[in-house]
Amino acid sequence: MGRRIAHLDLDAFYVSVELGRRPELRGRPVVVAGSGPRAVVTTASYEARRFGIFSATPAGRARRLCPEAVFVAPDFAAYRARSEEVMAVLREHVERVEVVGLDEAYLDLTDLERPKVAARRLKTAVRERTGLNSSIGIGPNKLVAKVASDADKPDGFVCLSREEACERFANAPPGLLPGIGPKTAARLHAHGIASLRALATTPEEELAAWAGPRLGGHLGRLARFEDERPLELVRVAKSESRETTFPTDLRGIAALEPVIEQLSRELCERLVTRGQAGRTVGIKVRLEDFSTHTRDRTLAHTTNDPALVGAVAADLLRRFDPRRPVRLLGVRVAGLDLGGPAAERATQGLDQLELSF
Repeated sequence: MGRRIAHLDLDAFYVSVELGRRPELRGRPVVVAGSGPRAVVTTASYEARRFGIFSATPAGRARRLCPEAVFVAPDFAAYRARSEEVMAVLREHVERVEVVGLDEAYLDLTDLERPKVAARRLKTAVRERTGLNSSIGIGPNKLVAKVASDADKPDGFVCLSREEACERFANAPPGLLPGIGPKTAARLHAHGIASLRALATTPEEELAAWAGPRLGGHLGRLARFEDERPLELVRVAKSESRETTFPTDLRGIAALEPVIEQLSRELCERLVTRGQAGRTVGIKVRLEDFSTHTRDRTLAHTTNDPALVGAVAADLLRRFDPRRPVRLLGVRVAGLDLGGPAAERATQGLDQLELSF
């Protein structure tokens, strides 16, 4: 039978969590989004999607598209808690689980005698234990499983071979596949490649001529649903960041430094909770013209100390010295490692910070 990989995706996850707390909103267009003038939609219920409201839709536009929609502020602490409940159910039923986000996971069903039956039981268990609906796709690899789980949402259950996936999605645009973003899809369209069938049958050397040898071959394999990636049973984050988009643009270091301090504190609280520390501190600055700039610095030792991270980030900001108003600011710690002696050595105060420069 070969590999049997399932992809479970929770349906409209953030909205579903909110409906569990406010069941009177069921059946109504519900939108999870912030309230600021630059807020975007995090998740929309399927009733709201009929009005053209999807993730990343500007919240202001969503209100115009559906004035009667109910807008709910996101509660990420609640979403993380519910996600942990779901993943616990998955691990009770399946030994090999790769968690890829709060609302999705890959499952290796290869060693199960009746994988489709097991997947249906798992789907039922998630609903009964957590009250959350999900869609499941099953295939010989992660790519087929991922696309299959999206094919019949909500509450979907689709099982496809690689050949069946090629046939079912032959006329779909290349952007259907994870790994082909809007820019790549636009380049493909400019070269007359508007469907997965066209992409799958385009000679690799032709793709390589304009996309490069590595990307050209990769695009062809994606279109043929060829995927040998193993499940990553332990996913260790390589970086952690916090960022914020301002309701109105901020100008000047004096206005931005308090934000740097707050973001650094929130970021380090998360790192300490997870027992992690990092060696590289960076900032992200998006100006009023939407240009995005990053700066970073690698320290002598790992750290999760908010004073140290904040001081490095503030110094990076001062050296960058944005001459235009800033619409977004972020702080990042990369090169994460588990906490311990290395992290402790890096939290001895700002005297070491000066030496690290």
